[in-house]
Amino acid sequence: MTGASTPSSALDGELAQMHPAERSAAASFLAQHPPGAGAPVAVVIPAYNEEPTVATVVEEIPSQIAGLAAEVIVVVDGATDATAEKAASAGALVCDVKVNRGQGLVFKLGYWLARKRGAEVIATIDADGQYEPLELDRLVEPIISGRADFVNGSRRLGTELTTDPMRHAGVIFFGGVVSVLLRQRITDPACGIRAFRASLTGAITLEQRQYQTSEALIASAMSGFRVIEVATTMRDRPTGATKTKKGPNLLYGLRFARAILRTWSRERRAARTRLRSENTQYS
Repeated sequence: MTGASTPSSALDGELAQMHPAERSAAASFLAQHPPGAGAPVAVVIPAYNEEPTVATVVEEIPSQIAGLAAEVIVVVDGATDATAEKAASAGALVCDVKVNRGQGLVFKLGYWLARKRGAEVIATIDADGQYEPLELDRLVEPIISGRADFVNGSRRLGTELTTDPMRHAGVIFFGGVVSVLLRQRITDPACGIRAFRASLTGAITLEQRQYQTSEALIASAMSGFRVIEVATTMRDRPTGATKTKKGPNLLYGLRFARAILRTWSRERRAARTRLRSENTQYS
């Protein structure tokens, strides 16, 4: 079920457009893990200084998800610890970017690598151990069965074991904001466990350096892709895990709000441009 490899000239052209640090890491990755030779399902994990937890997360991801073979791609984002070595020893395919680029940008790189490897479905999970890898089945299955293009995990529909009341209130607030903007009920726009058609990640605009969870969700819904949510579990941060890198709650909330509004405005302008183009074409 995996896709054909990309012609060398086209691959070189895509690599040439990348940031130098990403280009070097991606070229090295594909030299070790050739294009077109991957599993139908790729689980992409961004990781920055996650040495204490990344191996456990990788080891807990099933070799088959929703009946299809799966592989794990860890994109290391300029880590200064042994994240890359720990992920590789646990069985992940590792793309080690030597410069810290931001979670959103390494997610984008991970999606590109998964597509080059031939993935049909891409899932994501965080490297800090807060999500339940065995729940990837319930995210991938609606895509395989043709019921959805983007499946968003939701701790509000499932179980939230975290102990930060401000973050809990923020999820409810931003879920309401996104629901109003999309005119579709979204309960958890910041969830880190998701799945989508691999082709979707190449069809939408992804430019957020950090807050790509909301960007990908909003861009997919406003581009006409079928978005649904399923219940998932968010555990408390495991003992030994690195502290959250999102910053103080208020600052994180302001930045997250800005990402939501910028993405919605961008996609709204794009929709209007498409509509004008269609009207001109048929007038």
